[in-house]
Amino acid sequence: MIYIDNSATTKQYPQVTETMMKYMEEYFGNPSSMYQLGLDSEKAVKHARKQVEEAMGAGNGTLIFTSGGTEADNTAIFGAARALRRRGNRIITSAVEHPAVLECCKRLEQDGYDVVYVGVDDKCRLDLERLEDAIDENTILVSLMQVNNEAGTIMPVDAVKDLMKKKNAPGWFHCDAVQSFGKLQVPESADLISVSSHKIHGPKGAGALFVRKGIHLPALIEGGGQEHGNRSGTENVPAITGFGTAAELSAKDRDEECQRVSVMRRALLKGLKDNLEDLIINSVEEDGVASGQCCSSILNISFLGTRGEVLLHTLEQDGIYVSTGSACSSNKKGQSHVLGAMGLKDREIEGALRFSFGRFNEIDEMEIVVDKVTAAVKRFRRLGSFR
Repeated sequence: MIYIDNSATTKQYPQVTETMMKYMEEYFGNPSSMYQLGLDSEKAVKHARKQVEEAMGAGNGTLIFTSGGTEADNTAIFGAARALRRRGNRIITSAVEHPAVLECCKRLEQDGYDVVYVGVDDKCRLDLERLEDAIDENTILVSLMQVNNEAGTIMPVDAVKDLMKKKNAPGWFHCDAVQSFGKLQVPESADLISVSSHKIHGPKGAGALFVRKGIHLPALIEGGGQEHGNRSGTENVPAITGFGTAAELSAKDRDEECQRVSVMRRALLKGLKDNLEDLIINSVEEDGVASGQCCSSILNISFLGTRGEVLLHTLEQDGIYVSTGSACSSNKKGQSHVLGAMGLKDREIEGALRFSFGRFNEIDEMEIVVDKVTAAVKRFRRLGSFR
């Protein structure tokens, strides 16, 4: 099996599974219980919090454990809207955000908030001038992802807070770092940062929201007051401890791993370009990785004259797993909103595949993928039924 859909989810580190089993079988107490079994679980959650905080390196603030990146995004966006409603009603995001952000913004639009969706170019790059033009004195929130989950483009998140200050915006900056955490340094200027466990070889069902010191965010989930009142509900200790272990492991050799993955990305891209015509490279190409414009873990290509879904299932038969876009919105009808916002035509979107690399991929696999993709594309183009 060759799995290159790591932007959808990742295989767990063996150490993560080992940690989780420990807190499923031996230290299974409720962290809120006062006896030793509960205290051991509470201590484990505290240790995991420290592991994730250190891996993020975001500075002073509070880390709230959640059920994943989606809950973290919802908590940040709805919380900011509630907390800052008296300061203004403008919320700014991009047209290529994850559905966890876009759907929140659509809901707030229905509630009367003024939401601005800033566009991107054909490589999913966001224009800072357009962003600056959108920010005004009524802006209570800017929410931008650090790395786009379909194209891999790195957004100019480090400049956002300065633009908000320049335009006298009274609001906060939320960064969805779900795709970048473990690969890039998260923006130290962000007020709110969302991360997820299962994107860094940790378990599903765990995520976190970093809240910068001085930011007072209303709770989204009320109840027993866990997470210091920020997120009620009994903590998922096995998932949280697994998340902590994954965060620590991913941070140890982050830069070296990014370089290793970059080599695989370049090899795959070169092989496909050498063997196939009529390709549209939707991601910033290999020089973008070195220049900081594109994350090395994602490569999106449109194979004209084919359908991505058909290619996906053909490759699956060969034990190769890729995707046509975001797994988090694959059950919804319609084409990729990201590629659409980038200006691609329907037939270009229809033929798109996303390759996303992780720690368990090897350079030798890329030659196999090139051969199998090339054969599949040529076969379907010969059939001529997708032109």
